[in-house]
Amino acid sequence: MNGLRLIRRHAAAFGRFAGLGCGVTLAASGALVLLSRWIPWMAANALTTVISTVVATELHARVSFGHGRPGLAGHLKSAATMGLGWLVTSAAVGALAALRPGTGLAVQQTVYLSATALVGIARYLVLRLAVFAERAPGLRTDSDVRLRVVYDAAA
Repeated sequence: MNGLRLIRRHAAAFGRFAGLGCGVTLAASGALVLLSRWIPWMAANALTTVISTVVATELHARVSFGHGRPGLAGHLKSAATMGLGWLVTSAAVGALAALRPGTGLAVQQTVYLSATALVGIARYLVLRLAVFAERAPGLRTDSDVRLRVVYDAAA
């Protein structure tokens, strides 16, 4: 595969990853608002986090990476990347509060969104290179080949 085609394919996969991630996050945010009217906010947050992580993992495996169903191992590894991302963003905001107490909302959001962007890029790389890495051509099934054709056509 030539270099330009490889770059385009990865750029398209990253675009799908970012678009799907944003869409799932927005849907989860709306669900959180609705659920928190009927159940405590912490419970609603936990529920929407689990569900949105499962949905995002399915979408990323199938659409972003053309991998097919992720299976339990894929879901657990993806959930681990989400957990690490939460720790990083929480640490960034916590460090800001410790180092610069009383900063305004704009600075807090800038730090949070910057950390979230870096986490998103790192998460994409981990999922792409480790969790949903392409299999060797000899190990593919007919359904994997059909999925790869659709995936390559979208890139």
